Amino acid sequence: MVLKTFGWSFAVTALGLAFAAWQWGWEAFGVVLILSILEISLSFDNAVVNAGILKKMNAFWQKIFLTIGILIAVFGMRLVFPVAIVAISAKVGPIEAIQLAMDKPQQYEALVTDAHPAIAAFGGMFLLMIFLDFIFEDRDIKWLGWIERPLAKLGKVDMLSVCIALIVLLGTAMTFATHAHTSSGYQDKSATVLLSGVAGLITYLIVGGLSSHFENKIEEEEEREHEEEEKAKAEGKDPSLVGLAGKAAFFLFLYLEVLDASFSFDGVIGAFAITNHIFWMALGLGIGAMYVRSLTVYLVRQGTLDDYVYLEHGAHYAIGALAVILLITIEHEISELITGLIGIVLIAASFLSSIRRNKLLAAGEDGKGPASGDKTEVPSGV
Repeated sequence: MVLKTFGWSFAVTALGLAFAAWQWGWEAFGVVLILSILEISLSFDNAVVNAGILKKMNAFWQKIFLTIGILIAVFGMRLVFPVAIVAISAKVGPIEAIQLAMDKPQQYEALVTDAHPAIAAFGGMFLLMIFLDFIFEDRDIKWLGWIERPLAKLGKVDMLSVCIALIVLLGTAMTFATHAHTSSGYQDKSATVLLSGVAGLITYLIVGGLSSHFENKIEEEEEREHEEEEKAKAEGKDPSLVGLAGKAAFFLFLYLEVLDASFSFDGVIGAFAITNHIFWMALGLGIGAMYVRSLTVYLVRQGTLDDYVYLEHGAHYAIGALAVILLITIEHEISELITGLIGIVLIAASFLSSIRRNKLLAAGEDGKGPASGDKTEVPSGV
């Protein structure tokens, strides 16, 4: 199972590292390896959230996610995106931007640094909305109930997440953005941050609106999925091959791609702290992206999110932390090590809490512990 799911990732890793060593030497080998690890550590929460969406799709769309989706993730966000932001910032064509990255890496890095406030505002607001919509929803299963219960009650107020996001954006524009870190020192980027943050919010609302538009169809597809699962079980087939298809799956696929793009902002920006070489960067981050995709599929096929119910909570808390960090980095530099560790700690805590919950439920079923009739919330110990 592991080899089948991660086989392509292992192959791309071996080929990528071998190519880096052959083409540029052992220094490139080391840099590409470090960038791969960086991308995996920063994007593990991405895999958990993606798995929660991908499990609703059928096998066909899961394959699309691993093929066309990985091309978008690797070439779109890890190669084209850094070139695009430089081209827009410097007002040059994409070919000139690539030549600039190859011939004048220091100038290229300076242009990316200047574009960072806009990128951080856009990505930060998109990720913040994901976190807010999750935390304000009243869920049967709660991880940190003392936080989630009162927030779920507040979530009944219409458009509360949008209002809070806008307040956060205004606060960011009036604080961090007035002393934004650029290649030429600290500058006032309030207008840029406001515009980019609103663009990130609009992007999220458009994607969410499209998903809501097909909500009824998704529900119909889920009913059909349930019927087909029962039919598949009766016929002795694998029920996991059944899932959302058609327009519903297509818009979920689009949502996954936008979500992956937002998650990749910190990895792309953080890579410039390690190297200015655009091809080393694309290779290292691309290898890391392959593992994130494979890990997503592995979580779905193993049913990990069903067995460890707090994992999705931990991932969304990590998203909220990443959103805040992105906004803070408009003015202050924060080590990618800190960013990655925060996400890993939150997900590890949710994983351990899930294990403890499962043990308590099992003990209850055996008559040796608390009753397992109420499975909505079990003390997490966190």
